[in-house]
Amino acid sequence: MLYESFKDFIAALPPRGRLAGIDWGMRRVGIAVTDIERKFAFARNIISAENGNTLSAADITGIFDENDDMKEIAGVIVGLPLYFDGTESETTKKVRMFAEGLAKEKPSMPVAFMDETLSSAEACERGHANDAEAAEVILEDAIAAMQRIKG
Repeated sequence: MLYESFKDFIAALPPRGRLAGIDWGMRRVGIAVTDIERKFAFARNIISAENGNTLSAADITGIFDENDDMKEIAGVIVGLPLYFDGTESETTKKVRMFAEGLAKEKPSMPVAFMDETLSSAEACERGHANDAEAAEVILEDAIAAMQRIKG
């Protein structure tokens, strides 16, 4: 299920299980995962589309199913690209459609958004200018937000 409210997303998660962070792009998707306790995020994969195609939700859930450390994914955080003033772009609409596809592919797996503003810039500052590192930043932001909400 796709959650617009981060609090509702947290409430829908099982007590344990990895989270996946996704930095979606038309040609490449970066993936990061947490440990089982959801304390640390780790950059994992960059998946590139073949022949200029766009990667689908089914492509990504297939990656989850193929990788042992991703079979335990309990929820997904998708980076939502917003302008600095909070407005949405055409890319934002595509990311929303992708997240809706994820929720349909894996109905038992909660999906939520996290503002990804400056995630790529932060990954660059860390010396890693790639989509998986940006996904790690998105996931770290989600972990911090979860800790603040849980108190």
